[in-house]
Amino acid sequence: MKLDIILSGVGGQGILSIAAIIGEAALRKGLHVKQAEVHGMSQRGGDVQSNLRLSSSPIHSDLIPKGKAGAILALEPMEALRYLPYLSDGGWIVTNAAPFVNIPNYPDHTALLDALRTQPRVILIDADALAKENSVPRAVNMVLLGAASVVLGFDAELLEAVVADFFASKGDRIVEMNRLAFRVGREAGEHQVNSAAHAK
Repeated sequence: MKLDIILSGVGGQGILSIAAIIGEAALRKGLHVKQAEVHGMSQRGGDVQSNLRLSSSPIHSDLIPKGKAGAILALEPMEALRYLPYLSDGGWIVTNAAPFVNIPNYPDHTALLDALRTQPRVILIDADALAKENSVPRAVNMVLLGAASVVLGFDAELLEAVVADFFASKGDRIVEMNRLAFRVGREAGEHQVNSAAHAK
């Protein structure tokens, strides 16, 4: 197995938690893992980006070259498009449709979504709305992870188990909140992938 993932968003959205959970799931499968982060964590609302490389053989570099990412996971639509040059020909974009407007010249939201919908393999969900509808508004990142789990090549049960362990120190209520968010996202991702397959 070989999978290069770019995770992107803005500070405070929980991108690094997603990276940690996928990385731990990969280790439990016996895979090699390398991760590189580029972020301004002290600046809430600043860009956050992580390169996560998973492979059954040793990995020599922690940075993903352009055109080689098997997936882009983004908690914000503009950030998904920012890293499009890194996506491989068969790669997937999994992104939150809800914008995080943190700059005065933020692009037109409708135009962003239209640009994403032109991509051949995209899961585009309003993770913010799904989290609120299911009373887990602080677990938007786990909704996105659930949606991404459909195309990442990991068993959903493994990822959900890692989610539970990741939040275990915060108590049972937080664990269940994040597991629910994961399942909600997984269902939304499956629905989009199945709908796209039937449309072809």
